[in-house]
Amino acid sequence: MEVQYMRHHNYQPNDNQCTSSLVKHIKAPVDLVWSLVRKFDQPQKYKPFVSRCIVQGDVNVGSLRQVNVKSGLPATTSTERLELLDDEEHILGIRIIGGDHRLKNYSSIITVHPEIIDGRLGTLVIESFVVDVPDGNTRDETCYFVKALINCNLKSLADVSERMAMQDRVGPVNHV
Repeated sequence: MEVQYMRHHNYQPNDNQCTSSLVKHIKAPVDLVWSLVRKFDQPQKYKPFVSRCIVQGDVNVGSLRQVNVKSGLPATTSTERLELLDDEEHILGIRIIGGDHRLKNYSSIITVHPEIIDGRLGTLVIESFVVDVPDGNTRDETCYFVKALINCNLKSLADVSERMAMQDRVGPVNHV
């Protein structure tokens, strides 16, 4: 992967943390994908484990959101702060600051980059994270759990984006 794409995904984890980066290629234009990713106040648009999200006031760096998590995960709520939002560079960063889960000192960065896939406009999405390893868990177990959640979110982002892109492309056909 090109170094330029990874410049926002470098963490210096300490001994009790794990970190990783995940990549997803999406067959939809970057502006469409970014329009979903940047909605700090509406993560449920593509994140399947989010049932509800409440943000007080406007969405700006420093804004907090209260996320309700669907049953089946070892959590019901998460309080998250918007750390970075750059519409020109397509970068979103969040930090979890509270909630009834074991993801302590969690922060993530998601970047969205244009690419060509099968001759069409597509998007390269990179999401990286760093998080403390909870007592009673190994670094591998913690990374595996977080990567599984992010992979579900990225797959859902691809499904929603590609479905929207197909709807945009399907228009009236003029037969000659």
